[in-house]
Amino acid sequence: MQQTFPEELADALVGVQRLVRRRLRAGLAVPRLRGAEVELLRLVRTRPGIGVSEAAGELHLAGNSVSTLVNQLVRDGYLIRETDPADRRAARLLLTEASEIRLRAWQQRRAALVGRHVARLDEADREALRAALPALRKLAVTLHEEVEES
Repeated sequence: MQQTFPEELADALVGVQRLVRRRLRAGLAVPRLRGAEVELLRLVRTRPGIGVSEAAGELHLAGNSVSTLVNQLVRDGYLIRETDPADRRAARLLLTEASEIRLRAWQQRRAALVGRHVARLDEADREALRAALPALRKLAVTLHEEVEES
């Protein structure tokens, strides 16, 4: 059965992401972080002081799921949970130095991995990928907007 363009695109994106994750896990000296943990840390990095419920909304996860992630990451030394001075019932999240170091190392490893494999492509394929980036970013925005609307 022949796939439609949207199916082919989704499969290609998922396949690349899966292979990047697998390659990055290989040779890790520390226990690996799950995808949701990395997403939460990356969100806190871009939005220091974000609250747990706001983070849950941004990640499209249940509040109790994010609360569990926060507890694990605090316990493992990757997040700081502070009481919000404006609302003593709310918590604000900040990264620890250990998580900053870990995220930076992950980004460097990911960029090196993808860079090595992109370099193996011919110039036409590299240019096609470069040209597709704006459309892929717009696709991500529309997917994010659809989730917010529902």
